Amino acid sequence: MQAQVQEALDKIRPALQRDGGDVELVEVTGEGVVKVRLKGACGGCPMSQMTLKMGIEKVVKQAVPQIKSVESV
Repeated sequence: MQAQVQEALDKIRPALQRDGGDVELVEVTGEGVVKVRLKGACGGCPMSQMTLKMGIEKVVKQAVPQIKSVESV
């Protein structure tokens, strides 16, 4: 499942990088929670929670339906 999540993150990564940010996969828990670290411009952006939930989480859940949520650490 971790490889599938990484593939999904790789799909959204170019959009984040265009804005000076990035995302790093930290962990996929047994409960279906993906933990990521927002880097670069995304780390301190006031819109980062919206990017996380409306962008990253949406893409990951579409690719891996058993994922419950995506959280920033």
